[in-house]
Amino acid sequence: MDLSQFLELFNPYPGNSYLQITDKVDATTDELYKLMESVDGVLNLVIYSDSKEDLKERYPNAKIQYIDSLTKPFKALPRTNDIVIFKDVFHKHTNKKGILKIAYTTLANAAEIVIMQQQGSADVDEILSMLEANEFRSQNQIDLLEGYDLVMAKKLHMWGNGL
Repeated sequence: MDLSQFLELFNPYPGNSYLQITDKVDATTDELYKLMESVDGVLNLVIYSDSKEDLKERYPNAKIQYIDSLTKPFKALPRTNDIVIFKDVFHKHTNKKGILKIAYTTLANAAEIVIMQQQGSADVDEILSMLEANEFRSQNQIDLLEGYDLVMAKKLHMWGNGL
């Protein structure tokens, strides 16, 4: 899988923090981790899985949170992340509105959310509508990663919830 176009979506700066929320780590996780390491940034992970695969050796500088059920929320401190990336989890989670609220709170102002799902596994129009309803602006569907539906939106300063 060629991830070069996918990685062009990101422009991290030193000290940036990205958060990937997924049910399995893969090449996207590896490449995002390398990208963040190259600028002295951080990629933290939330893994929704029953098994706690030891990933500390693979991602030594990442804070890794394991959650055993898609009914539970993840934890993230307010305004600590510059991008939140949901990968193959959003459409499966039982409380989409709740995890969008957590994502909104943890994002810095003018930060972005990315939702990527296996193509056809989720209703993209519904995702766009949910993002709008939860105060994410400039929603875009982007077709650049084969086999994936990808949606991006922004948390804009002084809009919506005011956080």
